[in-house]
Amino acid sequence: MTPGLRRVEQVMGMPVIVDVRDPAGERTVDDVFAWFHEVDARFSPYRDDSDVSRLGRGAMALEQTHPDVQWIYARCDELRLATNGYFDVAAVDGDPSGLVKGWAVDRAGALLAESGLHNWAVYAGGDILLRGSALPDAVWRVGIQHPRHGDRVARTLAANDLAIATSGAYERGAHIVDPHSGEAPTGLLSVTVTGPDLTLADAFATAAFAMGADGPEWTRGLEGYEALSILADETILRTAGFPPP
Repeated sequence: MTPGLRRVEQVMGMPVIVDVRDPAGERTVDDVFAWFHEVDARFSPYRDDSDVSRLGRGAMALEQTHPDVQWIYARCDELRLATNGYFDVAAVDGDPSGLVKGWAVDRAGALLAESGLHNWAVYAGGDILLRGSALPDAVWRVGIQHPRHGDRVARTLAANDLAIATSGAYERGAHIVDPHSGEAPTGLLSVTVTGPDLTLADAFATAAFAMGADGPEWTRGLEGYEALSILADETILRTAGFPPP
């Protein structure tokens, strides 16, 4: 056992970081990255042999896909209704990546927890799941990158057990559209949503950003989740319970 492990791999088209602060064995982190590679094999829209790609070109039916794929698409349908149609995979050619990333990290976190680890962070392409403490520090400190200034942090927050998801146009360009208009949303630069579950935080951040200027008001009604929105004029708005710096 080593006093802590930190590993970075490029998987699912993004850098994934697992940072364990407890004494841990390499095998646990190996299992976590094996899981991420499984997810990539089933869900990547860039792999011709993935279930998602085969489904998209009509080479297989949804009921023939892996059960995880069926669950993701069913959950996407539920979230489309819960977000008034703003989280809609049909707007991105049926690609469920907006839900898959958070879900994959949540499942990775479950693997770490089941192995008896209590203090760790999993980071995937701008989203992060935190548990316990950043030993020897008492809390984890996370900086939210400014969407217009890559060398600046818009806000720093301190937390122990939290999921943090950010949606905006600065990581992958204008990849999020308003499903109702088919156009890129305006009025917002980014939305960060925090809560207990990264799957939902990721979906809510995507939906709120797709709403554009109406997003901040919508996030005020979320139960159990908080949000920080950066408007087009760089004004920062946050819900009452957003974690303190």
